[in-house]
Amino acid sequence: MSNGKEEPCTADSSEMTLKESLDECMEALDLFLNNHFNESLEKLQPRVNVSMYHALIYATVLEMQAMMTFQHDDISHAGNTMKMAQDVCQRVRNKSSGLVSKIAAEPLTEEQLHAEVCYAECQLQRAALTFLQDENMVSFIKGGIKVRKSYLIYKELHSLIQSNTCVTGPCHSHLVGGVSFGMGAFNLTLSMFPPRILRLLEFAGFSGDKDYGLSLLNNGATALNLRSMLSALLLLCYYTFLTFVLGTGEGEVGEAEKLLAPFRLRYPNGAIFFFFAGRTEEIKGNIDEAVELFEDGCKAQQAWKQFHHMCYWELMWCFTYKRAWKMAYFYADLLSQESRWSKAMYVYMKAACLSMLPEGESRPFGEDEVELFRQVPTFKQRIAGKSPPTEKFAIRKARRYRAERPIKLPVPVLEMMYMWNGFSVIRKRPELTAGMLETIEEAQRTLLETPEHESSADDQCLIHLLRGMCLKNQGLLEAAEQSFNSVCAGEKKIRYEHYLVPNAMVELSLLYHDQGRRDEAIKILHKAKHYKEYSMESRTRFRIHAALAKLKADPGDEEPLDAAHT
Repeated sequence: MSNGKEEPCTADSSEMTLKESLDECMEALDLFLNNHFNESLEKLQPRVNVSMYHALIYATVLEMQAMMTFQHDDISHAGNTMKMAQDVCQRVRNKSSGLVSKIAAEPLTEEQLHAEVCYAECQLQRAALTFLQDENMVSFIKGGIKVRKSYLIYKELHSLIQSNTCVTGPCHSHLVGGVSFGMGAFNLTLSMFPPRILRLLEFAGFSGDKDYGLSLLNNGATALNLRSMLSALLLLCYYTFLTFVLGTGEGEVGEAEKLLAPFRLRYPNGAIFFFFAGRTEEIKGNIDEAVELFEDGCKAQQAWKQFHHMCYWELMWCFTYKRAWKMAYFYADLLSQESRWSKAMYVYMKAACLSMLPEGESRPFGEDEVELFRQVPTFKQRIAGKSPPTEKFAIRKARRYRAERPIKLPVPVLEMMYMWNGFSVIRKRPELTAGMLETIEEAQRTLLETPEHESSADDQCLIHLLRGMCLKNQGLLEAAEQSFNSVCAGEKKIRYEHYLVPNAMVELSLLYHDQGRRDEAIKILHKAKHYKEYSMESRTRFRIHAALAKLKADPGDEEPLDAAHT
């Protein structure tokens, strides 16, 4: 709403009005979505020191690149660029302290309102980079302080634009889009966090409403403003990754397809949209269609190899689902050569794929899985003290190959596939589930024929968990329940793989949900929450939280989260 005052679009600098600046940034984003990544940056770069929007979008593109490469130099460069963008915004902001006092004293100009939303966005993105760089408590608090400042600005701006005191002008839709993106991102993201993690952020008074967040982001994604693309990408990540990997393995395919449709028409060769279209087909179980879309995504552009790496990762899993181990190995090998995100993980996956081949069968490039497993720890990376949890998991698993006579992992690819909720993908394809069950039962026979060793009970429990997943996919719920219960029954014999029991409990709860046994499902989830200090703990806790939300159950109290496990 307007108070009747129409402000002219003031200038970001003496040479360009706010509207002209926004129009040019929209053109730069258009170039980006059409795969002209370097041209996009070249269009923005000359004005990054004088225009808050040029500075913000330039830094945003660099941050997206940093998050794909996970390289320290890229993360550091993106962080410095975002700090400079924040300084440009600061020059335009009203110098009074506190947004409320500014509004009370005199109405902010349209340009000052835009400076507020850009400043808040810089803070939010800098916080994301802080969390990405380092997982220690000091960085967590530093990031949290940035998040708090950002959240409060968004909150006040949101109240202001809904009131009748907000100055509106020709660029108002971009302001509304910026506030919708910020408020939507906060509400959606915080709604996913388990209570024990949220408790660490309580000093900021955070809360999250998932439906409200989705509504704001959907409004933003379907409008025509500068943040439409950011809103759409966040939603696509949520629908095809976050709800899938950190949720109950379902994804929200219909919503993703609806959102993708107009973007695919507008950017028919856009690599990023090929990728999300492929991911959507993959979740639906249409593996061949997904493969084709990921391959098209690679062919669409050659400027940013990081997009190729995202596609290679998904292609590796697509061929894993088909048990085409050499093809899966091929993409893991490409990643190990080209991507620096987690070389330890890629080498582990190469070794894991080769270990699935029969002993007498020739290995590609003459590589040996035992030697590859032994190399895994040597590729451990530290980015300001941080390495990805999946990498830590792979390094720990590979330890079994250090001995002169290694203790073989039974089905390492399928174990990692479980971690990424891959059994939910093959659920839609009975023949893929049947093939996977065949592989698991063959591994079980081999295990029974092998002399007992220190990890025998762990391996047996892993087989029970994976077998239960296949039986559940086949609708054999009683047999699946028996398999999951076998994992829990073997708890005292497990020596290393302590993650198996809480995960088996999550699977049991989802199975109970399918059978209408709600109370039992909730009870076992609350029991799973008491387990601590096991591999991939955060991921399992996100899944417990998602399962409780699915059951519409109260998450309940949880013990405080140890700083070491944030």
